[in-house]
Amino acid sequence: MNQLTIKGNWKETAGKLKQQFANLTDDDLLFSEGKEEELLGRLEKKLGRTKKDVRNIIEKI
Repeated sequence: MNQLTIKGNWKETAGKLKQQFANLTDDDLLFSEGKEEELLGRLEKKLGRTKKDVRNIIEKI
């Protein structure tokens, strides 16, 4: 699977995600280099969307 593409600073992206999805917490948005699938899995479960949908949301921000 392709590596997650994040535009700019992750903290800015995480802030925008929290604005868009009020139910996300800082723990949901923890990002470690090389653990993209773990992040996508947490967001998939929390948002009730597929990993592909979550990946597209993040890449569009």
